[in-house]
Amino acid sequence: MPTNRPTNVELLNAVRDFLKAEVLPRLGGTEKYHLQVAVNALGILGRELTSGVQFDAAEQERLGALLGAAGTREELNRLLCTRIRERQFTYRDPKLIDHLMRTAMAKMSIDNPKYATYVSTLAQSSADEPRTDQ
Repeated sequence: MPTNRPTNVELLNAVRDFLKAEVLPRLGGTEKYHLQVAVNALGILGRELTSGVQFDAAEQERLGALLGAAGTREELNRLLCTRIRERQFTYRDPKLIDHLMRTAMAKMSIDNPKYATYVSTLAQSSADEPRTDQ
């Protein structure tokens, strides 16, 4: 079955790339800044469209396992907050830390994948993984 081309993400990226390459260099001052903000927002939207659903599903699955409960991602996050307030989880709980770290990394990969802390943390976790090519 043929797909409709271009996709929404391809259209979004084409507009972002055009603005960045053709319009942005012609502007200065406040107009340039505002267009840079718009270009960055389009980048976030594109990454959200391509990865957001997967990240949300992974977060919901982690929450369900962590809490031993079922529900929507929003319901499970509320339950997690309740259990933290009730001190059923502490900031030292390795399973909680792992969940929060994975969730934060997923959000940073969408919001700002060039963020220095994200890049260094990603590099560190790659270095910590066992190598299979030896």
